[in-house]
Amino acid sequence: MDNQVFVLSLSNEGVDFGPETEQKEILQNVRTIISTTKYSVPLDRGFGVDATFLDQPMAVAQASISSEILRAVKQYEPRVTITGISFDGDPDGRLLPKVEVVINETE
Repeated sequence: MDNQVFVLSLSNEGVDFGPETEQKEILQNVRTIISTTKYSVPLDRGFGVDATFLDQPMAVAQASISSEILRAVKQYEPRVTITGISFDGDPDGRLLPKVEVVINETE
């Protein structure tokens, strides 16, 4: 599949323990990775995105989180390639990453 798909860090979707397709599983995994704060998972403290960028100037925060997202997704969900990262904000002042991915062909 070579279509690009956007994954949002915050979503109203719950966890689907039996995704219907591999594509849904992969996208859910990416959403979980980019929504999880590093050091918060007891048996894998490296899982997720480092949040030390909090309270940094916006440009610094965006660069830091982009780097962290690239690292984490490459490590934990190698079935996708990130083709873009953009950011939205919310009324509470949170920086919300929007990650554009392509699901890699499987053998």
